[in-house]
Amino acid sequence: MIVRTTAGRVAGERLDGVTVFRGVPYAAPPVGRLRFASPVPPQPWSGIRDATRFGAPALQTDYLPDSSEDCLYANVWTPDVQGRRPVLVYIHGGGWMIGAGSEEDYDGARPAVRGDMVVVTFNYRLGLLGWGLHEDLTDTRTGSFGNWGLQDQAALLRWVQANARAFGGDPENITLAGTSAGGSSTWQLSLLPELRSVVRRAVPISTKHVWNPASSTTPAQSRSVYRTLAKQFGRTVGELRGVPGTDLKDAWEALFSGDPAARPFQGWHEYRGPVPDGQWMRGFDHDLPTPRIPLLVLYCRTEGTFFTTGPGYPWDGPLPEDETGLRAAVASVLRKCRTDVTAEMVEDCLAHYREATAAEGLPGDPVALWTEIWGDGLFRHQILHQARRHARHGHSPLYVAEFAHPLRPPHSGTPHEATSKFLFGSHALSRNAPAYGDGPLERRVSDTLIDLIASFARGEEPNSAHAPAWKTFTPDQPNVMVVGGEDVAVPGEPGKQRQLRYWDRIGHPPRR
Repeated sequence: MIVRTTAGRVAGERLDGVTVFRGVPYAAPPVGRLRFASPVPPQPWSGIRDATRFGAPALQTDYLPDSSEDCLYANVWTPDVQGRRPVLVYIHGGGWMIGAGSEEDYDGARPAVRGDMVVVTFNYRLGLLGWGLHEDLTDTRTGSFGNWGLQDQAALLRWVQANARAFGGDPENITLAGTSAGGSSTWQLSLLPELRSVVRRAVPISTKHVWNPASSTTPAQSRSVYRTLAKQFGRTVGELRGVPGTDLKDAWEALFSGDPAARPFQGWHEYRGPVPDGQWMRGFDHDLPTPRIPLLVLYCRTEGTFFTTGPGYPWDGPLPEDETGLRAAVASVLRKCRTDVTAEMVEDCLAHYREATAAEGLPGDPVALWTEIWGDGLFRHQILHQARRHARHGHSPLYVAEFAHPLRPPHSGTPHEATSKFLFGSHALSRNAPAYGDGPLERRVSDTLIDLIASFARGEEPNSAHAPAWKTFTPDQPNVMVVGGEDVAVPGEPGKQRQLRYWDRIGHPPRR
């Protein structure tokens, strides 16, 4: 199957009711003089470009092989290149440091066919090549000097709008979705006035809302990072464009490794996402208004289990087994969120969570407490806090869903990133099925989640044959759709509200 894009013709392949185009350039390779520069359109080509293989992931450490600075490629799944279907653009997560739209978990075939949508995934710049700022890196064409990953994502959206018709999509009906760091980008891009005519709806999933130090440096800290790197390499900041990419990445990661107290930059800074630059990001999420477009917000019931005990298990330290280990683990989580953590704060947090979990009959062992505190402090509290803000002050419909399909033993809970397994049907992959399941119930849950998002993307109230009517989230009625489990989808309210009151009480995240 051959289609013509704005840069030239591409040839994809037809597989099981869907045509897929992989590795289509949406911008020029950001290398050489284009490192730390705003993205520019790809160089047009003559002839027919093969689009049956994925492009390289963005430069990163260990997680994906063959990563490269030459990474600005899109992937498109479409039921038919004829027609005007809604377009769903999905932004992968990975803490702004790892991941790619080409990962098997994000294969767009199933939502494209089930939802009758055009589905787009893509790669964007990561790490210090994608997130940070320094005025000495100003692009003279655009005046931009930071957040290059966010700029890549905006360029991708404009590329989708310009090319949607070629793939059977509607350029006037683009819905943006993303998980974790991708949910953060979904939120941030939805706030940009220049994209209001491009992005019509947004589906932020398990969003890692941005504040300092939990997920971003301040502008001053970011400038200091680039000055420090330049000094290490005996260069000016502008001359960092000439340092080999892997050397630059390794040096940047080294600045944020080891004991947080010994780092040259204050705070934990485990995640280093977008930095307020006055242009692409005008402030941290809690200081900005909420998006003015229809929102479908999803979060997982136990976000923290992904990081502690869930499949994939990125945590490389010991699990807390006693009170001493639990206090140290909770202190570590609190330091991810703020810089003024004391022993008294740790005790206060534990006392609150012990009382709340006992009142709700939930497990109170060290690992369970640690997991809940991690997931609530970094994700669930801010997701629901922003939903309440939007319900009170926003200007568009808001739907909220709690994804609650449980993992199979010996795993437990519904971890961060579980939603992507069901949105893309990748729960059925051989490496995922032992934990996520691949029986009739799991397939019905996947169908339901796709239906809800696809109907929302069509401009309808989210609906599915497997779900009851879904009411909007309002200040007086904080309705959520609980998706997963034997009932597949049932209306309710956000769970475990007692736990979240701790973060409200301490003023989380801290305001300046």
